[in-house]
Amino acid sequence: MDVYKPLKGIRGAAALLLLAVAGGISLRAQSPQPGLPPSPPAVTRFFPLSQIHRGLQGVAYTVFEGTKPEPMGVEILGLLRNAIGPRQDMILARLEGSKADYTGVVAGMSGSPVYIDGQLVGALSYRIGTFSKEPIAGITPIQQMLGVENQPASPAQEVAAAFPASLTPASDPSAPALFAAPGSATPLMQPIETPLIFSGFSPQALQFWKEHAPPGLMPVEGIGGSESNDPQPGPLRPGDAVSAVLVRGDLDIAATCTVTYVDPHRMLACGHPITQFGPVSMPMTKAEVLATLPSPYDSFKIINTTQTIGSITEDRQSAIMGVFGKQARMIPVTLRVTSDGVAPGRAAQRQTLHFQVIDQPTITPMAVMVAVYQGLMQENAYSALTTYRLQGTLRLDGYPSVKLDSLVAPTDTIPANLLTALQLGLSFTRLYTNAARRTPIESVDLEVAAIPRRLTARIETAQASRVEVHAGETLTVETTLLPWHGEPRNVRMPVTLPANLPPGPVRLLVSDGPTLDRLMQPTVFGAQPLDMSATIAQLNSAHPSDRLYLTLLAPQPQAAVDGHTLSAIPLSLANVLEPMRQNRSLELNGESAVPVASQPMNAVVSGMQVVTLQVEEQ
Repeated sequence: MDVYKPLKGIRGAAALLLLAVAGGISLRAQSPQPGLPPSPPAVTRFFPLSQIHRGLQGVAYTVFEGTKPEPMGVEILGLLRNAIGPRQDMILARLEGSKADYTGVVAGMSGSPVYIDGQLVGALSYRIGTFSKEPIAGITPIQQMLGVENQPASPAQEVAAAFPASLTPASDPSAPALFAAPGSATPLMQPIETPLIFSGFSPQALQFWKEHAPPGLMPVEGIGGSESNDPQPGPLRPGDAVSAVLVRGDLDIAATCTVTYVDPHRMLACGHPITQFGPVSMPMTKAEVLATLPSPYDSFKIINTTQTIGSITEDRQSAIMGVFGKQARMIPVTLRVTSDGVAPGRAAQRQTLHFQVIDQPTITPMAVMVAVYQGLMQENAYSALTTYRLQGTLRLDGYPSVKLDSLVAPTDTIPANLLTALQLGLSFTRLYTNAARRTPIESVDLEVAAIPRRLTARIETAQASRVEVHAGETLTVETTLLPWHGEPRNVRMPVTLPANLPPGPVRLLVSDGPTLDRLMQPTVFGAQPLDMSATIAQLNSAHPSDRLYLTLLAPQPQAAVDGHTLSAIPLSLANVLEPMRQNRSLELNGESAVPVASQPMNAVVSGMQVVTLQVEEQ
């Protein structure tokens, strides 16, 4: 009797509890389907795609628990021509056996090799629907998977990979109608989910990933552990679980699927892309399946990654490919977090996290952001009012280092740990999306000091000691700032006006750092992208957020070119630069921002005020 099918409409733990009460049935107690070969053939031969037809019987191998692949029956239902794309066929099949009936199509099962008469047909790779009553799956033919080996990594592909624009069949609007049910946005057929296992991350960090991750990298709600030191003996076999590691160390992120094909130098797995970034470099590890959790909604494997055996080098439409013995390039990241004593007389706390992230334009910024977010959240001293002092260095081969130094305070709606992660991710993104970058990031070193109070101050008013002035004179500008839950604070800054100011009105801007950055580094629509050196110079010249700035808005031209700003340039020079303005390599403004004074505030300053002066003739 199939006790599972009547419970198809019951979700999650309730269904599992009813199953246990009904008869104590477990996946572990079920034996493999009798009469099937217990393991894949020792020598791999390929089944011709032209001979696929309805009624063929085969066997697939996957790991339900432990490290040994188990067989399950497969009935071929037919061949779907051009189902995945032009000349990209799919074999439709029904899985058979007590375990397949019990679990359905499982996240992490993609790549499970399918054999007919001892010959490799392809990989289980697609599922149909979410609450389907039968385990019907799509198989990617092995002939299409073998084409992954000879894909060159062109510069155009590397540049395109910097933008999260690649689409999987489930999300591609031009995909065949098979992938979308009529009148519904829910895909009818989609790749079997690849569990993206997070180890060392809280539920809040997982939610952060979901909200900010690029397409194709949404985590499956799975459970797993980090890379262990226990070796997993023997070579990699078809049907084994294999993981592609995105982050490893004190924090771990890994995507796991099943091996389809192995030769002495490489392996093919998944039968569909994980990211579809093309050429990649990810550590490849073996994996142990602790358990397979059946669910009417979404069955998945609970996985531990084990020892590293090579590198994933290709992530394509039909498969991922790994090369044995090859070392993946990783970026070492060090995050040190210190906090004041949480009680009088208690020493400051210090925690250091060491981890590595893959060097990939879309994943690296996101992985660093979620790791920093997690590292700051797990501090015992953390609260919604905590302010952070972020300092650090991003080192690139062949370029000056990027220096980070800012104070990040919470707002009324966003905590500072989230703002810190987003600010760091923005710097990474500007480096990675720069098409001129051809050298790797060597290391990231971050130092974060947690301050257990909200340090913010808003500019309320500003006034000058006198309004009528002469060129070259010194006057005082008094600014009132309102701290969060504090008394107003008056700040006086002396300023000496330039001796060459012409008679007439002139303005003084009292502002925060971001406002001054927008004046000094204006965004120009359609402008030519900056080269790498200019981008780094612009990042390093950003004004800290914890200072109060006084800026003269002089009635003289200002030019912004190659990430640098030239203030108060002569009109004759502006005329010479005019042709550069026409081809959008330069931005000219009729008014110059000339910083004349600043003062540290020990708080994140926000707001701006403008003071107008009248310059009299001498």
